[in-house]
Amino acid sequence: MRLSHRAAGFLSAKFVRRLALALGASMTLFAISSQCTAAEPLKKGDRIAFFGDSITQAGAGPHGYVTLVKELITEREPELGVEVIGAGISGNKVPDLEKRLDADVLAKKPTVVVIYIGINDVWHSQQNRGTPKDVYAAGLRRLIDKIQAAGARVILCTPSVIGEKTDGSNKLDEMLDDYSQISRDTAKEAKVQLLDLHQAFQSYLKQHNAENAEKGVLTSDGVHLNAAGNRFVAEQMLAALGVRSADKQARTSADKPAGLLRHIVLFKFKDDVTKEQVQEVVDAFSALPKKIDTIVDFECGTDMSVEGKAAGFTHGFVVTFKDEAGRAVYLPHPAHQEFVKLVGPRVDKVLVFDFKP
Repeated sequence: MRLSHRAAGFLSAKFVRRLALALGASMTLFAISSQCTAAEPLKKGDRIAFFGDSITQAGAGPHGYVTLVKELITEREPELGVEVIGAGISGNKVPDLEKRLDADVLAKKPTVVVIYIGINDVWHSQQNRGTPKDVYAAGLRRLIDKIQAAGARVILCTPSVIGEKTDGSNKLDEMLDDYSQISRDTAKEAKVQLLDLHQAFQSYLKQHNAENAEKGVLTSDGVHLNAAGNRFVAEQMLAALGVRSADKQARTSADKPAGLLRHIVLFKFKDDVTKEQVQEVVDAFSALPKKIDTIVDFECGTDMSVEGKAAGFTHGFVVTFKDEAGRAVYLPHPAHQEFVKLVGPRVDKVLVFDFKP
């Protein structure tokens, strides 16, 4: 089942109507605006630059993820006339991106820059040529600041994998986890969109690498993408860019599957819960669609009502399942139960309301 993950940088009128239908008997309307680390829709004439290392360089070749993104945007949203630029060079690390940012990216006047970097900053440490953590973090921030100053928005990716084993036995797992967290922290501090490829790869491999293979599932050598990996990364990129999924593009009100189930969740957080703890909850909830495949749609946001009737509830979520059987898989799922453990101590009240449209 292909996921339609719409934790978007805006919320549709349809989402507001869903909440109104679900909650109208108990409160006038819980109006919301999104705080999820997620997609802002593409605009007509956007120019997207993919900036990175050999993974992105190969991605611009035939059947590579950059090429697939270009083809699928043209197929799914042809009216936008989006241009896609590949700007990857083999062996690059964060300091290398800084050196060539002007000539290879900003000179082409992109409106969106996707930074997919970090593998070599970790991998090359085995030859004492890696990037120290402080240099990596500072370099990422300078890249973001300079791109934003040029008027483009940034999507920062965490580095994917160096080895596909799922039991923590890849030689550089711990170091790669640390650098992925630096990327997450940098995106949060700079208030830019994060695409957590490291987490996405780990989640996928836990489900599809039963033999604990070092390579061959999404990569050809533990790092560089094979055909399946290029398709996987392309779909992750398209979701981050707010491009309609194939399922959503094909769906109309006339052929909408019968029996869809909306699962509405509202949170009122305790007074002593910090903004960082709240955001951790939002990020964790937003990650569930990638971990539980019975979720077919997801939206979230915060209260922006002018009527003052939200009763202290600040964050709202709509989780859509194909049917009640999908919900039955979701509720006891280990990923959902882990999320419940995280959110439980932080909320004062929870409102859950399920309905079929």
